[in-house]
Amino acid sequence: MLRKRRLAQAIGLVLISVLGTGGWAVENVQKAVTTPPPGAAAWRADHSLSRSLPDPATASPAAVARFFASLTDAQQRGLARRHPLTVGNLDGAPISLRYRANFLAIKAEKAALERSDPTARQEGQSAARYADLLRPGRQILAFDPRGRGQIAEVYGNLETARRTAVVVPGSDIDLGSFDRAKDPYGTPSRMAQTLHAKMAENAPATPTAVIAWAGYTTPVGLGPDAATGRLAEAGAPRLNRFLAGLKATGAAAPTVLCHSYGSVLCGVAAPAMSPGTASDLVFLASPGTRTDTAAELGTTARVWAARDATDWIGDVPHLRLLGLGHGADPTDPAYGARRVSADRAEGHTGYFAPGTDSLDNFADITLGAYSAVRCAADDQECRHDLG
Repeated sequence: MLRKRRLAQAIGLVLISVLGTGGWAVENVQKAVTTPPPGAAAWRADHSLSRSLPDPATASPAAVARFFASLTDAQQRGLARRHPLTVGNLDGAPISLRYRANFLAIKAEKAALERSDPTARQEGQSAARYADLLRPGRQILAFDPRGRGQIAEVYGNLETARRTAVVVPGSDIDLGSFDRAKDPYGTPSRMAQTLHAKMAENAPATPTAVIAWAGYTTPVGLGPDAATGRLAEAGAPRLNRFLAGLKATGAAAPTVLCHSYGSVLCGVAAPAMSPGTASDLVFLASPGTRTDTAAELGTTARVWAARDATDWIGDVPHLRLLGLGHGADPTDPAYGARRVSADRAEGHTGYFAPGTDSLDNFADITLGAYSAVRCAADDQECRHDLG
């Protein structure tokens, strides 16, 4: 009977993955962007400082941090001015310098776009889109215009924050949808903003920051990309390098909140995360992490999981077959994560809405206020662990 049930689930998974998109899934197969942004060759060829510059493809974030620490402010600004796309995405470079470099890079992309043939513009790229990113007060920590575009934005003062978080989104997120008005709590921008606001409300005397990180190529819709780990495997090294870059610049180890397909990426990334680069991993609305248990993640970070009762992701078969599917449900007691309440959250993208248990819990976890976390009603071990 168990074998028959698993076979039925597997067949359902294949149907959902391959047929559920009405025949256009293959057209939405995405090409992962994994190499350094354009300009890396010019950066490597720059000998204006009479020394080699750290290779964006191979230098560790710690080595990058040491390199920039050896420069004067004027030398740093000169590099950012000459190579904005490289400096703006160089993990380990000073945070404020990356903001400046990305401002220059976005400004240059906007000007180039205004001069270009409108028919050649890519999704998410428009003069208005770039103008919005250039608004005063925005802190763009990463920007890559290639493909559908990738971006990371900081809310709060990352350089002084004692408690930080990184939001890793799931499918259908890119430069154009990063902060869209439609379904706002499903965007990394609004997730990060509401979390930061809740943390400030709960602990007004604690300096905090939250990063919305859309730094990998996400799946589009359902179909093969959403059902396999290919894009997660391509994006995992980028997430790990980003986290190592935060550590190298002295930022506090963040809570990493992984939504939907983002939890697949975090599950793939976890075994290779450098110790101390993440304090907590939170899987929410997860289709699986490509591991059977939390222990298999091989991480020193605390592992949490949340899913609201109305989220359709709970109906997706949690198994892996012939490369399809992402494995065990992190909210299954057997997985071994601390399961937290998501009461009052609605649907697949409502976890960061104000007034939800999930948002309250995410804020408390990030602030280290573990005794205030509301465990899932049936998770006795979670309540015991948190005292």
